[in-house]
Formats: sequence, C-alpha cells, structure tokens
Amino acid sequence: MTEPATRLLLLCHASTAAQRSAAFPLDEPIDEKGRAAAAGIAGRFSSARTIVASPARCALDTAAAAGLAARPEPALRDCDYGRWAGRSLGDVAESEPEAVEQWLIDPEAAPHGGESIAALIARVAGWMESGAIAGPALAITHAGVIRAAVIHAIGAPAGSFWRIDAPPLSLVDLRHNGRGWSWRAGVHPVSTAGSTR
Repeated sequence: MTEPATRLLLLCHASTAAQRSAAFPLDEPIDEKGRAAAAGIAGRFSSARTIVASPARCALDTAAAAGLAARPEPALRDCDYGRWAGRSLGDVAESEPEAVEQWLIDPEAAPHGGESIAALIARVAGWMESGAIAGPALAITHAGVIRAAVIHAIGAPAGSFWRIDAPPLSLVDLRHNGRGWSWRAGVHPVSTAGSTR
C-alpha cells in the first residue's frame, strides 16, 4: 500500500523523431527541439524526493537535458509494440488494417505480438500500488504509461485509454491519500511544477 499523502508527478518525455512521424517507438533519443524544450524546465522539480525514469533513451535524455538525476525504473518502460516497433502507424494500418482496428478497440488485444493495453495498465497499476513511490516523486515516462496511470488513478475503464492525451513534456499530478489515487488537474511544468508538496 502506498503511504498517505504521496504525490506523484508524471512527466512525458521530450519529443522524438518517431513521435513526429507517428511511428511506433524504438529506443530512440529525443530530437533537438525536444532537448531544447527539456532544458527549459531545468530547476522546476527541485523539491522532488524521488526522481525515476523509464529506462528508454528518450526518458533518460529528457532527464539529462532538464538537469535531473533520474534512476531507471523498469515498470515505467513504454508499451511493447512487438513487430510494429519502428514502423509508422500509417504503414501498419495499410498492411494490417484489421489488426490495427482490433488493437484500437480491444484493450486485451495484442495483434503485434507485444503487450496489450490492458497488460500495460496492469503493469503501471502494480507499480503505483507497490509502495515503492517515495513522494513527492517525479517519474519521466511515455504517453502510454501516463494514460495507464490516469486510468488506474481514477478507475476509468481500459477502453478510455485513447481518450487521454499526453503530449511531450506534459505533466500529470496524481495524489494518494492512503485510500486511493486522485488526479489533480491544472499543473503545467512551465508554471507550477516546481511545487511538489
């Protein structure tokens, strides 16, 4: 059980070439625009007690560009997209239209041979409930992981996954009060992320 009054900030990694081309990610670095944007948030998370990041290069690059010493956390890795990794969504949709449609409407589906959305949500929920989060904490991760965390926090159905948007360097503020999680709206890294109380 997570200790009472835990605050968890989830920061989406900076932009990558895969994001700009609507491709399923490989382990790519952030792009130059993303690096500059991440450098612009340096110093805004100084009161975080714990800083963790996905072990993916894009998350670790984001931490480095923002001047943050982040410990890699395997539970924060992106969804495993199996044989679709590195391919554009358009290319996959053209060659496997039924598989893409199934993947988008059925959270249990994994037509790519990787991880289903339901499995991703379960993995992230397991980490959130493990008691391993020493707050206030900052986690630098992927849009899919952030979607999964929000779904778990508010008890939304897995089918809501695609209704949550998490662009590069967006921030989600979650709180645990000893009984459950809640999502606090209105936090942005440029304005109020320095306060992690």
